[in-house]
Amino acid sequence: MKPRILVACAALLLAVLTLFGCRNPEGLSQALGSLGVSVGGAPIGDYAASAVKGVSAVAHASEDFNPAQEYYIGRAVGASLLGKYRPYGNAAANAYVNEVGQSLAMFSDMPQTYGGYHFLILDSAEINAFAAPGGLIFITRGMLRCCAGENALAAVLAHEIAHVQNKDALRAIKRARTTEALAIIGGEAVKHAGGGQLSQLTNIFADSIGDIMTTMVNNGYSRTLEYQADKTAVTILTRTGYNAAGLPAMLAEMQKRLTPGGADFAKTHPNPGDRITELANLARVAEINEPAVRAARFKAALGNI
Repeated sequence: MKPRILVACAALLLAVLTLFGCRNPEGLSQALGSLGVSVGGAPIGDYAASAVKGVSAVAHASEDFNPAQEYYIGRAVGASLLGKYRPYGNAAANAYVNEVGQSLAMFSDMPQTYGGYHFLILDSAEINAFAAPGGLIFITRGMLRCCAGENALAAVLAHEIAHVQNKDALRAIKRARTTEALAIIGGEAVKHAGGGQLSQLTNIFADSIGDIMTTMVNNGYSRTLEYQADKTAVTILTRTGYNAAGLPAMLAEMQKRLTPGGADFAKTHPNPGDRITELANLARVAEINEPAVRAARFKAALGNI
């Protein structure tokens, strides 16, 4: 299925959830479960149906997205991202990255999300990582090859968890789109919404996904947001028991490998040297001695990445 269609389908599910989910969540669950669109071998309706059970309310008059809305936006972003990058099919490697990521997420200020945190390796030589709203985090094989050990891996994942916690991706959605969508949702006529309004909402949310993808993949976040994510990552690493010096050490390694002007981390992030300078008072670069058990499991899972 083409990425644009995947995005539209996921956006439509979000629109339908927002419009009708609070009135009959069980009926909506059954309806969504009957959808036949397939993603990764499973009907997208099945994912939506299982998630929508228990949803009893949605925000109608706030500029902030509620957890359910954030989840569906994140799924749409993830579907679009997987239209650009192939997932890495090594189950053991993905399980290990998830184990480290879940441990870090527990010590963040947002330890739980509507759909939970999920971590996936992308089969790409690019040096990059992405965080979609709601806790979907992606890291490339190229980025993993920059990691000397588990402290370095934890540093990258903590930075992406920080973007989720700080809701940075949602900031990329243009205010006009949110305002327009909320106007439709809040209107009395929406109780009798027809195909035209559903189509309009679908287009709005599809464009919102496009805003996030453009920011994550092409433009990157502002320096301020990246520096804040680094600082938040240091806090998460420290709480979890990892050496926070793993972050500046990782940035130093990336600086050696990044290609200026390349279509990867160098394109969407501030210069690693500048980020190291910003972190100087929080986490100084130091020799990192990985505990033997960490070094062994890192090598076993990612030694041949």
